[in-house]
Amino acid sequence: MLERLQAVEDRYEQLNEWLSDPDVVNDTRKLREYSKEQADISEIVEKYREYRDTTQQLEDAKAMLQDNLDDEMQDMVKMEMEELSSKQEELEETLRVLLLPKDPNDDKNVIVEVRGAAGGDEASLFAGDLYKMYSRFAEKNNWKAEVIESTPTELGGFSKIIFMINGEGAYSKMKYENGAHRVQRVPSTESGGRIHTSTATVAVLPEAEEVEVDLHDKDIRVDTFAASGPGGQSVNTTMSAVRLTHEPTGVVVSCQDEKSQLKNKDKAMKVLRARIYDMYKQEAEQEYADNRKSAVGTGDRSERIRTYNFPQSRVTDHRIGLTVQKLDQILQGELEQIIEALIVEEQAEMMEQAGEA
Repeated sequence: MLERLQAVEDRYEQLNEWLSDPDVVNDTRKLREYSKEQADISEIVEKYREYRDTTQQLEDAKAMLQDNLDDEMQDMVKMEMEELSSKQEELEETLRVLLLPKDPNDDKNVIVEVRGAAGGDEASLFAGDLYKMYSRFAEKNNWKAEVIESTPTELGGFSKIIFMINGEGAYSKMKYENGAHRVQRVPSTESGGRIHTSTATVAVLPEAEEVEVDLHDKDIRVDTFAASGPGGQSVNTTMSAVRLTHEPTGVVVSCQDEKSQLKNKDKAMKVLRARIYDMYKQEAEQEYADNRKSAVGTGDRSERIRTYNFPQSRVTDHRIGLTVQKLDQILQGELEQIIEALIVEEQAEMMEQAGEA
């Protein structure tokens, strides 16, 4: 581990030199690339230097015990050694986690697709609840949520809503929401007070940059149409809504949220690029199944990952068996406790796999 840490520090110093080079400063692409790489490893370098200093202090304290110290001084040195030893162990654990392979998509913005699944109107209402939950979670993380496309229902939910979350590290947390979400509650339309079970599916896609997905205009068919509201009624007489069809893959994306056709096309293109990138990514993960990440972070979208039980005010994440009696807070966007637990579990699995390798 120490050799790897030293190599990271050497790379950090090399990047420092390059970032002071006028040729690099004047090259926007290289400047951005090197700055990002340096930022990505800066925490590892900082903790490694702290670990190295702590280790040196511990060695110095051990050496002091060899001197002729009085009893009081010996006790003080021993206390200091205990503190330093404890700090050293904590830093070792932190460094092991920091050295784990990082998902290259973690820093990206995300495109989230929430759809009502089993349960009719109640599933659509639940999809609306999930959208509100993620919007509030985005707010708490100083991210910005922006609707790309939505199909509202007359009761106030969504049969489908697609939105983008822009913010640093959005994918690193939101990726754990991928899958089927189940709700158990008494619907407002239920006169007998019976508990119904409904589901909504959530797909979280990292935003793909143009360099990652090469789309050609000749492969994309563009159709325009008038936007519609709940029930399909027309809400806009202009042909501002846009539908993009990527003919080689058959992927279709539409956007009608903006009044401007250009803005709708731009948003739809982001979704199209993300979906095609995700399709290639899924294929690659299937092909190289032995190298896949732990199941915590890459759950199948048809897999039930979480249950929201209203009568008992609890939320259960089935992947790690975590139950939280804070349904109201979670629906208000307080997802951090669950996501942190999922991150810790994934890190533990990765460390176990690294130990076996």
